[in-house]
Amino acid sequence: MTIAITGATGQLGRLAIAALKARGATPIALARSPEKAADLGVPVRTFDYRSADPAALAGVETLVLISSNDFDDRAGQHARVIAAAKAAGVGRIVYTSILKGDASPMKYLAADHIATEATLKASGLPATILRNGWYTENYTGSLGAALAHGAMIGAAGDAPLSTAARKDYAEAIAVTALDAAHAGQTYELAGDTAYTMADLAAEVARQSGKPVAWVPMAEADYAKALEGFGLPAGFAAALADSDASAQKGALHDTSRTLSRLIGRPTTPFAETVRAALA
Repeated sequence: MTIAITGATGQLGRLAIAALKARGATPIALARSPEKAADLGVPVRTFDYRSADPAALAGVETLVLISSNDFDDRAGQHARVIAAAKAAGVGRIVYTSILKGDASPMKYLAADHIATEATLKASGLPATILRNGWYTENYTGSLGAALAHGAMIGAAGDAPLSTAARKDYAEAIAVTALDAAHAGQTYELAGDTAYTMADLAAEVARQSGKPVAWVPMAEADYAKALEGFGLPAGFAAALADSDASAQKGALHDTSRTLSRLIGRPTTPFAETVRAALA
């Protein structure tokens, strides 16, 4: 089976390629800048979400469409990739969507995924939808600032967060890409054990030996704080909305589908904290 992965040089793409290689596969890395994929140890083809040349997908049986990080035209880019896949005769698409899909309370980040799922359905191509929950790294990636200021801020309140490590989601990509039996399936993927931001702050404090408090904020105040950190207003609003949506259940799931797919428990958040602090 010939598998190709878009966004191969991104954080999730690299881990997905590693997971596939660990299972004996040799995927094709699709990258806008192929020179950045030279260290992956797999065949590389030039591929850009914005132009989506079908020629780059020649011979591909399963295309892993990792969602674009361009929030200005993400749904449009995905539609072009899907059209290119159909033109190239790709047999199936594995798409990384968002937890809960069209039932997500997120106003901004979910919209592109909902549109893409609709485009996939309309295309007639067999698809596997991986509705990914939050990566624990979304929080641990900013631990430097938390330690410097002695606080973690956000709009999630005391909401339960069912996050998993990025490598867990990458393994789910590998498992589903390698087995055509997953065609037509939609999976809600999240961590096994939920925690709160207060739990996370306490764990960071415990492991670092430094005081770190959880400081909950109103959504609007958090958006302003993110703007103060240099984020564009639109993106800051989208992130604040996503954080606040956790209080409506957006980031909580109890199905344990992810751990069943990958055949092991998902990575505890304390382990991801440990890796980040190291």
